[in-house]
Amino acid sequence: MQEVMQMKSRAALRSAVLNLALACLIPLAASATVVSYSQDFESLAQTGLTSLSDDGWLVYGNVFTPLGAYIYGYGAFPAPNDGSGFCQIDTLQGGVEQGEKQLAVFSDYNNVDHAAGNLIESNVFQEMTIDSTNVGTVWTFAFDAKMGLLQSPSTAGVYIKTLNPKAGYATTNLITADMTNTPTTWMGYTLSIALGDSNLIGQLLQIGFTNTATLYQPSGIFYDNINFYQSGAAGIPVAMPGVELRPNYPNPFNPITTIVFRLEQSGPVELAVYDVAGRRVAVLADGIMPAGVNEVQWNGKTTGGGVAAAGRYGYVLRTAAGTLSRSMTLVK
Repeated sequence: MQEVMQMKSRAALRSAVLNLALACLIPLAASATVVSYSQDFESLAQTGLTSLSDDGWLVYGNVFTPLGAYIYGYGAFPAPNDGSGFCQIDTLQGGVEQGEKQLAVFSDYNNVDHAAGNLIESNVFQEMTIDSTNVGTVWTFAFDAKMGLLQSPSTAGVYIKTLNPKAGYATTNLITADMTNTPTTWMGYTLSIALGDSNLIGQLLQIGFTNTATLYQPSGIFYDNINFYQSGAAGIPVAMPGVELRPNYPNPFNPITTIVFRLEQSGPVELAVYDVAGRRVAVLADGIMPAGVNEVQWNGKTTGGGVAAAGRYGYVLRTAAGTLSRSMTLVK
């Protein structure tokens, strides 16, 4: 009975440490939008010290007491490829579908807090920025994995998360899977996230792998055939009880387009245009609007009077009933 209780306690601690550690990730850089990513590592130089960082991989470390209390974090840094901390490109660990090269992820064994008995948690990840064109989409993180050299009490996991830079990088979504008991044979795995909320515009999205170890215990897991891709629509509403946001016309347009929305009741409304980086370009309506069908035009200019660049934009309608969003394209 005591052994069962200890196992439950370790599992609870592991989960708590993982969630807190993931919440402590601070970004270094991000791609301008959420885009598909695919990597089988075959084209990356196995001995190149910057092979992983040149492909956009980042690392971040967190340190906890043996009881799971957070001590400090460090990073984000370009991902190394030297075998001593976080990650490296390994060879000859795959099957037919994995090819010659794989990604090995493990704890940061350069951190001397291992010797103090503290928990060293590593994160190896890709980072992107959510823009208005991503709202209403579903993305899937697919990969192959197999057990490397991992010994208890070391743990491993994978995640998709979003962070809000305007709120101190608070975590707004966190999807995880425990990889601690990954089989010794290759298997495929998937995680998915729905970007169905326009409030995510400008937030960061990370996909990554994590390991926690202490006292230099082994913690390695192998990964390969990584794919991150749009797998569907999140069903972001273009209508809700009492409110409807209609497609703009014409679309594409140059330089003027008309946006139509319908309100069952008079009330406060904000209608704003955002670029793909999540920056507010123009505010088209901000105040009390009457019930019925309302039409607002955008002339392709910013709030300051400048001419907006050609490209895709999102228009977001915020009302007391909720938020609706659509996209449009300005051409020159």
